[in-house]
Amino acid sequence: MLNPFGYPTNFKIHYPPNQMKTIDKTAPVLVTGATGYVAGRLIEKLLTQGLTVHAAVRDPNNPEKLKHLNELANKLNGSIRYFKSELLEKGSYAHAMQGCELVYHTASPFTSKVNDPQRDLVDPALIGTQNVLRQAAESDSIKRIVLTSSCAAIYGDNADLKSILSGVFTEANWNTTSSLENGAYSYSKTIAEKEAWRISKSQDRWDLVTINPSLVLGPGINPKGTSESFNLITQLGNGTLKSGVPDIGMGVVDVRDVATAHYLAGFTPAAQGRYIISGHNSSFLEIAEILKKKYGNDFPIPKKRMPKTLVWLFGPMINPMITRSYVSRNVNLPWNADHSKSIKELGMTYRPMEVSVTEFFEQIFDIK
Repeated sequence: MLNPFGYPTNFKIHYPPNQMKTIDKTAPVLVTGATGYVAGRLIEKLLTQGLTVHAAVRDPNNPEKLKHLNELANKLNGSIRYFKSELLEKGSYAHAMQGCELVYHTASPFTSKVNDPQRDLVDPALIGTQNVLRQAAESDSIKRIVLTSSCAAIYGDNADLKSILSGVFTEANWNTTSSLENGAYSYSKTIAEKEAWRISKSQDRWDLVTINPSLVLGPGINPKGTSESFNLITQLGNGTLKSGVPDIGMGVVDVRDVATAHYLAGFTPAAQGRYIISGHNSSFLEIAEILKKKYGNDFPIPKKRMPKTLVWLFGPMINPMITRSYVSRNVNLPWNADHSKSIKELGMTYRPMEVSVTEFFEQIFDIK
């Protein structure tokens, strides 16, 4: 069975023989979407290691947009060069890719403010991936691409867990339930990653590794970031959800750990395939409870669980991503994933969830 983009719904990855790619750390490293939430912490990691970063951005002449990256470059060992690049423009990454052996493709929108799912989510994710990877296929220097995918490419809804015999999501699973009409963001991540694997199989110059994070939290280099993660935590502290919080199972991971996973995936020669990057099997309710214990007296942190019927009625008014279908297939249902591959093959360790949640909240609400 094929989805509308021609990918079989039972899509499986057939990894090529591991080529044990060793990346020269004196060569520059390309990061697409360089002003993004995850990219910021990744660039910080690369600069700390003394590397030269080719930062692909929409406007390299916008000092306000580049302020936080420039601050990192001024205090850390590495250096940054900016390159004007557009996700939807073919050939846009050619200049930025020159001399690089390693590419981190992080650019992809994560937002609930969507008017046209195809234009706002699918096209940037899919066409952007095509443009970056096809450009790499024409490059003589590229050895490895690390793609920022998502656990959204592994599952569509928590209800999908019922069809997994082990009761645990792993890297072998693919999202087969999302669509443009139902879970457009998850759909965009799924087809973009499948396209990346298809392109990877069509050439032998570079290998592909994908990072599949769960919900990313924790302080970014820009305290006013625009990722949906910021909106989620903001709603827990500004009174939007003071009447109660839905019990939605989810994985949680610190943005700094996601950056470390990207770094390790790029520079670990034996790294291959997909990696679930998720520190904790948790829930939205547990996140709220962590914040309530520390900040419940000073902020209108929700103090109770919202019944599923009320979430079904009012959720779409609070967040457009919370559709009736989403409520039915996610609220009061657990989420469970296996991150052991990241620990065994990349050597990952994960921060305590309380640290990620509280430090993120403190950044967003400027708590000293």
